[in-house]
Amino acid sequence: MIGNLAENAANRGRSTTRITATTSNMLRIRIEDDGPGLAPDQARQTLARGARLDELGPLGADLGLAIVADLAALHGGKLRLERSGLGGLAAVLDLPA
Repeated sequence: MIGNLAENAANRGRSTTRITATTSNMLRIRIEDDGPGLAPDQARQTLARGARLDELGPLGADLGLAIVADLAALHGGKLRLERSGLGGLAAVLDLPA
């Protein structure tokens, strides 16, 4: 899961990717980039299997985010996409600790 999210950030970011991890009763992994990001209404669409909002991005099957979201749910966690403080996208993965 982390590999997929980090690769997406590296591919979409301009020059900066930041990965942080914190724990309490959940392990939270936050992977951010300074790329173009997503509009708020695009986050749900992006998590659908085969969804592609960036036709100019790297080629792929466009299953990665959907699979990460499914795997997180299978482990009792959740993946959410939000705006990064770097200006791009932040993928936040919460998993039971």
